[in-house]
Formats: sequence, structure tokens, C-alpha cells
Amino acid sequence: MHAKDILIEGYGRIREEVHAAVAGLGPDELNARPSHEANSVSWLVWHLTRIQDDHIADAFGLEQVWLSRDWHRAFGLGLPRLDTGYGHGPQQVGEVRVDSADLLTGYYDAVHEQSLQALRGLTAKDLERVVDKRWDPPVTLGVRLVSVLSDDLQHVGQAAYVRGLLQQRSA
Repeated sequence: MHAKDILIEGYGRIREEVHAAVAGLGPDELNARPSHEANSVSWLVWHLTRIQDDHIADAFGLEQVWLSRDWHRAFGLGLPRLDTGYGHGPQQVGEVRVDSADLLTGYYDAVHEQSLQALRGLTAKDLERVVDKRWDPPVTLGVRLVSVLSDDLQHVGQAAYVRGLLQQRSA
């Protein structure tokens, strides 16, 4: 198995978990927060998708799906167009609200498809390319792809946890 195949498998698992985390939830559950300081399922899924979209697009010289396919308009958030949720406090988290799980999965699936297209063309040599010189040591494409994979899996796990908390409350 090649490194790109492992990455494709890993990114596929994010997609599976995103769909599972939001399946059957209505707006009330998607936007609910276990406490004022906590994140909602909608914010967690939106944020992990924004991070994947932003970082993959940057690393491969692509336009973000958020902009190129007008997802920023579909979500209609009162946030800056390029906001990814990084550093959001409780008030900003509360501003990320959706009316349906379909909006979240639609955007995620579009980002996932762009990510897969980029990953399918990878060579082993590509993974060594430096994509961010702001760090010491500089970040290679391979490290960036694993970082996004890790971050997204953590956030989707958090979304699943919040879902469980909310379902326990209503049981």
C-alpha cells in the first residue's frame, strides 16, 4: 500500500464519521451546546470542514470549495468569508448555526471530493515538499496532510460525543 492510499483511507474515515455524527439530527440538536462554553455539533463539523478545505486548498494551490462553490453564501454566517473557526470563543461558536444536517454533509462531501482528487495524484516525492515555512522545522505536505487528518478526526469525535450527551439528556 502506498502512502497516498493510506491517506485516502484515513480521509474516507473522516467522511464516514461526519455523516454518522449528524445523521437524523434536526436544527435544535445540531445547534445545541452542552454548556455556554461548549461547541455544538454544527460548529464542530463546520470547523473541521473549513480546516480541511483551507489547508488542502492552500497545500495544493486550489481554490477553497467554501468560496468556489458558494458554500459561504449557503451557510449565511455573519463571519468573515475566510473564517475557519480557529480561535473562536463562545460567542462566535454560537453564530455558527445550521437548519439541516444536509448543509453540513453537502459542504463536507464537496470538500472531501476535492481532497480525494488532490490525494489521488500524490507521489512519494510530493510528500516531502515544504508547504509552510513559518514553522521550525518547516512543514512538509506529508506532515500537513497528517495534521489535517488528526485534527478532523478529533473534531468529529467531539461532535459524536456532543451528540451522545444531547441524546442522553432527551432520553
